[in-house]
Amino acid sequence: MSAPRPPGPRMSHRPRRVAAFFDLDKTIIATSSVFAFNKSFLGEGLLSRRSVIDLAYTQLAFSLSDADDEQMQKVRQAMATATKGWSPEQVERIVTEGLKETVSPTVYAEAQDLLAEHRALGHDLVIVSASGEELVAPIARMLGVDHYAGTRMNRDADGRYGGSIEFYCQGPGKAEAISAFAERYGYDLEASYAYSDSSTDLPMLDMVGHPTVINPDRALRREALERGWPILTFENPTPLLPTLERATGPIVGVAAIVLAVGSATVSFVRAARHAGR
Repeated sequence: MSAPRPPGPRMSHRPRRVAAFFDLDKTIIATSSVFAFNKSFLGEGLLSRRSVIDLAYTQLAFSLSDADDEQMQKVRQAMATATKGWSPEQVERIVTEGLKETVSPTVYAEAQDLLAEHRALGHDLVIVSASGEELVAPIARMLGVDHYAGTRMNRDADGRYGGSIEFYCQGPGKAEAISAFAERYGYDLEASYAYSDSSTDLPMLDMVGHPTVINPDRALRREALERGWPILTFENPTPLLPTLERATGPIVGVAAIVLAVGSATVSFVRAARHAGR
């Protein structure tokens, strides 16, 4: 087993373009980015209680499995089916009205400090999330990050979500997104950082020279211990500082889709397990 690296970013002596890649749910925010809007989606008829239950069962099976390709494909299809026919305009309004109230108070104070530390060192901040990219976008703007990647849905001829996924930003998809960012912006991945709570993000963590796990699930904690990766605990959700909100400007409302109901349920199950230990 290799010697543990000290946690946190470090100043480099060589001029290199460095990025800090962050998972979103349970890493930056203390909840699921989708759970925050479930009540509104239910209230406006976008989700039925039956569909929520069906998705929950799918995700429970996923959380209890080894998260192999077959299970991830089932999750992908369940999410695509749940959002088929949704109007982007209606979802945009829901997210625009609720984002600041429901998501801002859940941002970990420790994550705010870590983001600020990377920014002070001149590192680019990038969110890479399994949630729909239209949902990730306003959160990314609220946090003042430079770039983001999320799951992309196909749309039908009427502009509604068509029931299939163009790009699934989960597992290997996150590594693919990071590679694309590195090629586009010239990031030195060996000098870059990645943060996540989930073992499904091992491909993402393996992409960089400085992986760190935050509030890890059991499988990821075991992997981190074997590899000598830093393990951090974030436990203080705090509303974003007004100075940060002023610096990043108003939250821009864009269409959001519930593509992460699956990962939301997994996060909920893991949190329940952790509480029971």
